[in-house]
Amino acid sequence: MADMQAVWGIEIGNAGLKAIRLRYAESAGQVIAAAFDYVPHAKLLSQPDASPDELIAEAVNTFLSRNQLGGDTVVIGLPGQTALAKFIQMPPVEGSKVAEIVKYEARQQIPFALEEVIWDWQVMGSGIEEGGYLLDAEVGLFAMKRDQVQHHLQPFLDRKVELELVQIAPLAQFNYLWYDHYGYRLEGDTTAKEEYVVLLDMGADNTSLLVTNGQKIWIRNVPLGGNHFTRALTKEMKLTFAKAEHLKCNATRSPDPRAVFQALRPIFNDYVSEIQRSIGYFASVNRQAKISKLIGVGNGFKLAGLQKFLQQNLQYEVERVDQFPGLVGDNVLTAPLFQDNLMTFTVPYGLALQGLGVVNMKTSLLPPEIALERTIRRKKPWAVAAAASLLVGLSLSAAGYASVLDSVSTARFGEVETAAGNLETKANGLKSKYSGEEGRNKTAREQGGKLVTSLDSRELWLEVYKAINDCLPRDVGRELDQSEITLMNRISLKSITAEKLSDLSTWYGDARKISENAKTYMTKEDQATAPSGAGYVFTLQGVHYHHEDKNVNTGQGSGYVIEHFLKKLQDWKVDVLDANGNKVGETPVGQIGISHATLTKSLPPNYVTFYPQGNRMVQAPGAGGMRPGAAFSPGLPMPTGAFPGAGRPGAAFPMPTGLPMPTGLPGQPGGSSAGAVQIPQSNFIVQFAWKPTPPKDRLQQPPGQEAATEETPAPDAAADPGATPAAAPATDPAANPVADPAAAPAATGDVSQ
Repeated sequence: MADMQAVWGIEIGNAGLKAIRLRYAESAGQVIAAAFDYVPHAKLLSQPDASPDELIAEAVNTFLSRNQLGGDTVVIGLPGQTALAKFIQMPPVEGSKVAEIVKYEARQQIPFALEEVIWDWQVMGSGIEEGGYLLDAEVGLFAMKRDQVQHHLQPFLDRKVELELVQIAPLAQFNYLWYDHYGYRLEGDTTAKEEYVVLLDMGADNTSLLVTNGQKIWIRNVPLGGNHFTRALTKEMKLTFAKAEHLKCNATRSPDPRAVFQALRPIFNDYVSEIQRSIGYFASVNRQAKISKLIGVGNGFKLAGLQKFLQQNLQYEVERVDQFPGLVGDNVLTAPLFQDNLMTFTVPYGLALQGLGVVNMKTSLLPPEIALERTIRRKKPWAVAAAASLLVGLSLSAAGYASVLDSVSTARFGEVETAAGNLETKANGLKSKYSGEEGRNKTAREQGGKLVTSLDSRELWLEVYKAINDCLPRDVGRELDQSEITLMNRISLKSITAEKLSDLSTWYGDARKISENAKTYMTKEDQATAPSGAGYVFTLQGVHYHHEDKNVNTGQGSGYVIEHFLKKLQDWKVDVLDANGNKVGETPVGQIGISHATLTKSLPPNYVTFYPQGNRMVQAPGAGGMRPGAAFSPGLPMPTGAFPGAGRPGAAFPMPTGLPMPTGLPGQPGGSSAGAVQIPQSNFIVQFAWKPTPPKDRLQQPPGQEAATEETPAPDAAADPGATPAAAPATDPAANPVADPAAAPAATGDVSQ
């Protein structure tokens, strides 16, 4: 590699502009820091009274006035929280088809039309190519909306600064780790390390979390940053934002450090919980990965006590970056301003390394039209020279042809020209015919595709209906011989409806559809995290007659529904029992995408009349708003002594006085009301969200279940999103009126167990 021109790596953060100028010396094989600049903003960009565009423009003007870019290459960074980073494990595939497969995956993974985003990809990890096939390869897919990229580029484009490369901040930090921490070099051994490290970059409003072993990358954005600590001080100590920021940075020198840290403690706890949650999820999907330590960067990591607090609670070694071993250049590295802000220079450092071409990261989010325009401009002199050469050649060729023009005549070539014209006409006719057949074939294929479109998803619908069925309580074993209606376990579903939503959070956040009281019946994890993305909201309208006088909490009304139906819908898996109560299998309720199940409506029990009809008990006409015999169609065995007579002393459910009694049953003129009994009928509505989850995307265990390890104590129950939900309140949800989801269009039917 020859000595390369200098490269500026520039990042504009919440607190200021950071830039570093690097050169590569081939003779020494070293990267040299030639210059740097740090331009702080007059205010933090996130302050309420700040104007980010004006502050950024002012910082860029100051930087350009103090530094002459000349012919240097310029690379800028984009914030990671607004970018999409996906890592896709590729099956064995021909090397020539990787780009085509990646484009298909991009359409599936990027939630916007590809025309609306700038995206790029690169093969990561230790993939190898054998026999023309790429094996064991992981592809990194990176994207950002076009308008956001343009917004970040505009301050430089307005000032005629030519940008060579645009990279997101987490990948720039990966470049820093790859070159400086792991010590990789392109011409050396780049085998992945056994141990992983976690890089925490605490910014003002977010923390970027990067896990890597030098080859594989895992990125997550944590929505907590330095400003959350500042806001905690403004709230607890009644300070302005500026004074709270100063107190946060000088907590140990404040008059009462204990009070400062007491005000910050809740944010410390939330911060550690988010880091634990992220690392736990990474460990659950990368079971062989072993994390050795955490590396903290960003000025937010200077917060007093943060390093020690993280180390005590995460049980990992935590270190702060205080030097760049892979970089030389004492004029820069020993400058006091650079030393004070060294932890914020990891992103500019990584950007400049990629601009020098000394790392293996090649992706860029520079808009293609800008890159094409620059390429054309650079090649324009060569194009002019080539055009001049072509013109000279054409002139010489024309002179040569002119000299033999007289030897060509129509009489000599007319017959051949006619034959060639006829052949061309025939070829055009065949081509037209072929195009017509090709169009008909395309139409037929499209029609066939429409016929089989739903084949991939229909099994998912069968699974969700089976899950509902398997969660319903049923009578098994000796319970099948139960003759007393109020002791039977079955629950009848009168209708099941499914409403498709483009974003499930609109259902969760609409108090007209689901009240805050109804949310208390969800698991703590579901209460903490609203559903998101496209999916379906299922509404189950049902009724049951189970009523135990001595068990008011879980043996009757809504309590019975919660204990024996709702809790199963909230499980990850439920057992499937045969007629004798023996386990014969499992139904993956949570695995197939069912979540946020809750009781949205339950009315107080109303009494309905049942009559004996032969050896069956049949519901009276119109009772409870249901057709005769609907609840236990075509009838139930006649109880033997369970209901000796309506209204007699000691009866389980005596006949209310003053109710009109029918004198007969349909189809039985002259029937008698003797033996009629009053049964409490409980009506309810249960709703849950469902995001269809194909088998290949299903987790084997609930998310976060393996977050706790022997080295990392599991969080307490109050902070654990996967904790078992508390027992449902005994208070009937009808006491707090909620919107009646039955108002949505319903497909009626009877699904009973």
